[in-house]
Amino acid sequence: MINILDFNLEELKNWMKENGESVFRGKQVFDWIYKGIYNFDDMKNLPISTREKLKSNFYFSIPEMVKEYKSKDGDTYKFLFKYKDGNIIESVVMKYKHGNSICVSTQVGCRMGCKFCASTLGGMVRNLTSGEILGEILAAKGEMGEKISNIVMMGSGEPLDNFENVLKFIEIVNSPNGLNIGQRHITLSTCGVVPKIIELADIDLQITLAISLHAPNDEMRRNIMPVANKYSIEELLKACINYIEKTNRRITFEYALVKGVNDRGEHAEELARLLKGMLCHVNLIPVNEIKENTLKKSSAEDIKKFSNILIRNGIETTIRREMGADIEAACGQLRRSYLEEGK
Repeated sequence: MINILDFNLEELKNWMKENGESVFRGKQVFDWIYKGIYNFDDMKNLPISTREKLKSNFYFSIPEMVKEYKSKDGDTYKFLFKYKDGNIIESVVMKYKHGNSICVSTQVGCRMGCKFCASTLGGMVRNLTSGEILGEILAAKGEMGEKISNIVMMGSGEPLDNFENVLKFIEIVNSPNGLNIGQRHITLSTCGVVPKIIELADIDLQITLAISLHAPNDEMRRNIMPVANKYSIEELLKACINYIEKTNRRITFEYALVKGVNDRGEHAEELARLLKGMLCHVNLIPVNEIKENTLKKSSAEDIKKFSNILIRNGIETTIRREMGADIEAACGQLRRSYLEEGK
C-alpha cells in the first residue's frame, strides 16, 4: 500500500493512465484530497470501480492526534501526532494577525546533536516522507478548523538531511491544485549542511532559508553544534553568499542566546563583523530551556543590548516573540516527555 499524499498531481495522473483509468481522474482525486476528503468512498464523482482500485493500492497517512496542548494566551497549539508505525512527531501552530503558521517536523528525531535542542536527545529514528510531512498540516487543519498560511520547517529533524522528501513536500504544498501556499510563505531552517545549501541554491526556490548560526566563531559553535566540526563558519557563509547571489533572496540567521555563553557585547560585535555587507537578517531567540542540560536563556536586558549592537552596526535584527513556553513548545520537548511517560 502506498501513501497517496506522497503523490503530486502529475504522478496521480500517470498512475491513473498506467492502471487503465482516464487521466482526468487523477485531477479529481487530487481535488478531493485538498478539499479535506480522506476517504475514497466519499469521492462521489469517481466510478465505484475506480474507488475500489484506489482502496486496493493507497492509504492516507494522516497522523492520529495523541495529545493537543494550547497555550494560556490561545496563540499557540502543539500537537503530538502518531503515524501508523507508532512513531510520534510534533507540530506547532502559531496564530498571528497575518495568519496561522505551522512549524512541522521533517524527521522522527534528529542526528545533528545541537546541545540546546530536545529533538536530538534520542537520536534520529527515520525520515518522514513528503506525504507524512504534509499529513502534519492536514491533521492540524482538521483539528483547528482553520487555514494554514505559512510553513516553517523548524520542528524535529534537519530538513536538509531529508533533502528529496523536503523538496517534494515544498512542491506539493505550493501546487495551485493543492494547498496553494506560496513559496515565499515557506521557511526552511537548517543547522548548516553546506553541500545541500549549495544544491538548494542551484534549484532557485523562492523560500526563505534560515541558518541556525548561534555563535560568532568556530570554537564557540563547535561546543554547541556538532555540525560545526564538519563545516566551518567560513564554509557556511561562503555557501550562504552563493545562495544569496543565485536566488536574490535574503537569508535569516537564527541566533539562540544562552546566558553567559554567546550573549555578551563582544559576541554581538564579532557577529556584526561576520555578517557585515550580507543580504541578511538576524533573528535573536531566547533559548528554550530543557531539563537535560544546564543552558539558561539570557536576560531580557542582555538580549536587548545584543540586538542594539547589531542594529547599530547595520545588521537588520529582530527578537523573536516567545510563544508556547507554558506548553513546552521547544522542538522535541513534548515528544520526549510523552515517550518517557510511556516507559
